[in-house]
Amino acid sequence: MPHPLLDPRRLAVLHALGLDTAWVPREALDPAELAALLPAAPGVPARRGGGPGPGARGGVEARGTELPPDQAPAASAAAVPAASPAASPAASPAAPPVPSPPRADAARPVAQGTPAPMSEQRLQQVRALDWEPLRALTHECRACKLGSMRHRAVFGVGHPQARVMVVGEAPGAEEDRLGEPFVGAAGKLLDNMLRACGLSRAGEDPARTVYIANVIKCRPPGNRNPEPDEIAQCLPILQRQIELVRPRLLLALGRFAAQALTGSAEPIGRLRQRAWDWHGTPLVVSYHPAYLLRTPQDKAKAWADLCLAQDLLEGRGH
Repeated sequence: MPHPLLDPRRLAVLHALGLDTAWVPREALDPAELAALLPAAPGVPARRGGGPGPGARGGVEARGTELPPDQAPAASAAAVPAASPAASPAASPAAPPVPSPPRADAARPVAQGTPAPMSEQRLQQVRALDWEPLRALTHECRACKLGSMRHRAVFGVGHPQARVMVVGEAPGAEEDRLGEPFVGAAGKLLDNMLRACGLSRAGEDPARTVYIANVIKCRPPGNRNPEPDEIAQCLPILQRQIELVRPRLLLALGRFAAQALTGSAEPIGRLRQRAWDWHGTPLVVSYHPAYLLRTPQDKAKAWADLCLAQDLLEGRGH
């Protein structure tokens, strides 16, 4: 069975993130896969350990730099070119090492969710609403100070019965102006990532169309971090959206989305690459596209997170 990191769909996601090379642990490949990646030059015996043989494509590199535990690869790795619709005119730098995703069937930590200190009456009101009344409540909401500072509340977009639901953090300036989550450069990157997974934000097929919503429905001024009371007022609306969509997979992008859904105060680096359980729904945590634009060296980690998400989605027998 081919190594999972050689799956063409995963290589397509890698390309969508702007990465042209993945580092796969050499010992994880069977001899045929390794031979295909590292063809030996005529008359030159196969080499062991260290570097690639003459004429090898990609290569095997002994990496001496110590990396953080969540991205440290094996001592040697084979370079796997990403799937691309057209050949690149110039060689791109190699991507950071990508760890193999954890097993999708591993025991899942239970996501507790951030408790919302709202009145019981308001909680019950939100939990009883269907889509249109919930949308109306969101646009009329003034439960925190953000309600009086926004241009538009950003409710959500996508298929109301989507298999995959993407949860972001808070609207930015463009989202506040247009009333739609994930627009601008970050939205374009997200769309590319989704497209590589066979998904989009618009369509009639719930298996191929995601639903996208934010934890916070109104833009914090100056794009500052959302405050605890603001998250507390918005979270029941998000939870009701999840209940209405009933997705088969949740993808939380960004620290505040991850912490709100997992109920953990740990940094995102410790929350990702784990299959969480949100009230029976698998939950995967990854970096926000805006962060990936600022920190492109972490795109390889986001790729590994999307690989985990695909494993979980397929592991549910769908």
